[in-house]
Amino acid sequence: MTDRLSQKLRADAEDNRERILAAARTLFARDGLTVPMRDIAREAGVGPATLYRRFPTKQDLATAAFAEQERACRQIVEDGLAADDPWEGFCLVIERICELHVHNRGFTDAFLATYPDAVDSSASRELTVKSVGILARRAKARGRLRRDFQLADLVIMLTAHRGLHASSPRARLAASRRFAALTVQAFQAHA
Repeated sequence: MTDRLSQKLRADAEDNRERILAAARTLFARDGLTVPMRDIAREAGVGPATLYRRFPTKQDLATAAFAEQERACRQIVEDGLAADDPWEGFCLVIERICELHVHNRGFTDAFLATYPDAVDSSASRELTVKSVGILARRAKARGRLRRDFQLADLVIMLTAHRGLHASSPRARLAASRRFAALTVQAFQAHA
């Protein structure tokens, strides 16, 4: 009987964890990381004590909530590196990162260092940044990326991209795609 009770509690605890993560993903995506933890608990249908027992800090919660987006971000950079033409790979990174970020304001906040460890570990972050740097050097060597491009320019771009607001998700996506196209034009080398 005790075994059944502890299995039930573990299953309930896992259900609570998943509801908390789902609520956090929804609220972070819509409102960014400024969402109060109490609102996340309320959305998940659990008490604040349950939330804090599972995730003692908002950074812990953001780290768990953004694991899937973090993997997607790394995959985007790997796909860019794998492209035959480094400029096309660089453009792909810009376009897909913008699309990833337009769907989730909280991930953008984490990516831009509100909670830097929420996106990935420092070793993984360094690898991602190094990979983008390699891609940028390749595109510069081919004469397609402007010579004065710096990785800090991507942070500026993402900061500006975060400011996109539109009345509907569809309009936001259209604005994001336009923004990505204009960014690519701005980064392109001119003969």
